[in-house]
Amino acid sequence: MISGHILLVEDEPVVQTYNRNILVRRGYPAKQAYTLAEARTMIAQDPPRAIILDIQLPDGNGLDFLKELRRTSNVPVLILTAMGTPQDVIRGLQAGGDDYLAKPYDISVFFMRVEALLRRSSIVPDILELGTVKLEPASGKAFLDGEDMILSQKEYALLQLFVQNPEKVLSPEHLYEKVWGMKKIDDDSSLKNTVYRLRKKLEGSGYTIAAERGEGYMLERE
Repeated sequence: MISGHILLVEDEPVVQTYNRNILVRRGYPAKQAYTLAEARTMIAQDPPRAIILDIQLPDGNGLDFLKELRRTSNVPVLILTAMGTPQDVIRGLQAGGDDYLAKPYDISVFFMRVEALLRRSSIVPDILELGTVKLEPASGKAFLDGEDMILSQKEYALLQLFVQNPEKVLSPEHLYEKVWGMKKIDDDSSLKNTVYRLRKKLEGSGYTIAAERGEGYMLERE
């Protein structure tokens, strides 16, 4: 029995039920979401240990959802879909998938992929801490002295980068690529404004975000 659960995001009831029953019989707790909206709610309420994600869902594209998820979470994701061309696989992995399996699939291969995904999940930290600041990568939430900092997705993603790289200057180019998923543009007001808001929310933590002229930003002790 693993700690946590696997979230199945799939809109076909037959596939959902089959995969869930197989996982549960093997000792893998599993929960089901039939839409992306359900998946978002369930992830926020109870972050999963791993996600098995379809691409074609009633309320959107699974790859768009995955890109959104990757801004705040490192939870391992296996893409399980009928779209199986080499180009489909490349797009899925580029969107943030850890593995990709096309339907129809052999059940033994499915299990091997699930087990590999769970091994991957064991190296994703449940908690990141720096002083009185605590981050939960799976849920995308951050806390200061136990109080929810109420961060936007961009604020959280930026803070996680800083917490993982304390006392290290991070260039605007690096921050734009990791947080916004794009190259730095001439008008970097989005980064400046996000840093400003985050700096205010860090007050009382003992840390601040310093601007290093011509180089970037660094999380340092006050």
